[in-house]
Amino acid sequence: MNLPPQIARYGGVLFALMATVIWSGNFIVARGLSGEIAPVTLAFCRWTTAMLVLLPFAAVGMYRQRKELVASVTHLVPTAFLGVTVFNTLIYIAGHKTTALNLSLIAIFSPVFIIALAHVFLHDRVTLPRLCGVVLSVCGVVLLTTRGNLGVLLELQFNEGDLLMLFATLIFAVYTVLVRRKPVTLLPTAYLGANFVLGWIMLVPWVLWEWTYAPPTMPAPHVLGSIVYIGVGASLMAYLFWNYAIASIGPAKSAIVYYSLPLFCGIEAWLILGEAITWVHAVSGVLIVCGIFIANRQ
Repeated sequence: MNLPPQIARYGGVLFALMATVIWSGNFIVARGLSGEIAPVTLAFCRWTTAMLVLLPFAAVGMYRQRKELVASVTHLVPTAFLGVTVFNTLIYIAGHKTTALNLSLIAIFSPVFIIALAHVFLHDRVTLPRLCGVVLSVCGVVLLTTRGNLGVLLELQFNEGDLLMLFATLIFAVYTVLVRRKPVTLLPTAYLGANFVLGWIMLVPWVLWEWTYAPPTMPAPHVLGSIVYIGVGASLMAYLFWNYAIASIGPAKSAIVYYSLPLFCGIEAWLILGEAITWVHAVSGVLIVCGIFIANRQ
C-alpha cells in the first residue's frame, strides 16, 4: 500500500526510533553477559532464536517467492553476511577486549559512515541542516558517554577491540545502504527470513571454531532470558523496523535517528539498573533530539 509521502516519512522516523529503542536494550543486556558466554556463541544463540521465531511466519512467503529469492542471491548473501553473520558478532568480541566508553564513542562513526556511503552510492545529498544535526547529535553523544567529563577523552587508550568496533560500525553502514537496494518484489518477512537463514549458515563454521577452544555449557536461566530478548527483540523486531525505516526515509535520515541510542540506554539504565539521571543526561538529550529534528526537517 502506497502511503502519502508525509505519513510515510513520519512512519519511517517512528520505526527507526523503535529499532533504536530495542537496540539500546540490547546494550543493557549485553553489558551483563560479556563474562558469562563466549561472543560468537552468544551471536549464534541470538540468531538461532530469531530464525526459529521468524520462520513459521516467513516460510510460506519464502516458498512462494523462492524464484525471486534465488534471483536475488547476489544481494542476499552480502546483506546476510554483513548484517547477521559479522556485525553483532564483532561487537560481542570487541566487548571482551575494550571498555564500554570506547565502544560508545566509536559507535558515533556508524551514522557518519552511513551518510557518507549513502551520498556516494545512493546520491543522497548531504545538506547543511543534516550536517548541523549530525554535529549537535555527536556533541550530545560525547557529552553523555563521558558523563560531562570531557577530560577523559585525553586519557583514552585504544586496542584491537576498538578497531573491531570501528570495523563493525562500517559493516553496519554498508548493510544499511545495501538494504535500501532491496528487490522491491520481495516481501519483508521473506527478505528477512532469507537473510536470517543465510547469515546463520555462514555463522556456523565460526561458532564451531570457537567451540574447539571454548566448549559451550548450559547457560544460567537469566542468560537464557537475555538470549530470548536479543533474539526476538534486537534481531527480529528491530531489523524489521530498521529495514522499513530505510525504505521509507532512506539510510541517511535513519542513521541520524540512530544517535538517540545512547539516550535510550541512559533511560533504560535508570529504569532497569537504577542508575541516576543527572544534568548530563538532560543536556545531552536536548542536543541529540534537536540534532535529529534539524537533520530530518524537509
